[in-house]
Amino acid sequence: MDYRTLILPEGYLPSDKEPFMNEKQKAYFYHKLLEWKEDLDMQIQEALDSIRESAEDFKNSSDSADRATEEEEQHLMMRKVDRLRLLIGQIEKAFARLDNGNYGYCMDTGEEISIKRLEARPIATRTADAQANHEDNDEKIGEE
Repeated sequence: MDYRTLILPEGYLPSDKEPFMNEKQKAYFYHKLLEWKEDLDMQIQEALDSIRESAEDFKNSSDSADRATEEEEQHLMMRKVDRLRLLIGQIEKAFARLDNGNYGYCMDTGEEISIKRLEARPIATRTADAQANHEDNDEKIGEE
């Protein structure tokens, strides 16, 4: 059975006591990611609607202070939309990792990413230790 169509028992939560990334866990994280993506899509639509409304207000305003405020609000909304789209891209990559069997495994070490970490950050691609090392290396490169 495909993990996408698997119906999970009510209240199911993945556990370290079961085989890692079994079909139930895959289904759980797939649905968690899917709900997150749908929520982000809705937030993007709301932000774009707000930008459109703001653009109308901008056209109708003759006050330069109001126009500046509207312009700044539009800029902030566009940044929000960009961030949300980046997150959706990461979710899409997580879907691909689910499909190819790499989801839940560290891209650096191949180790299992803890269920607790995946719960907190379902798009995680590294174990907590590997992520810390990666960030430390980024900081060192930035200092050079």
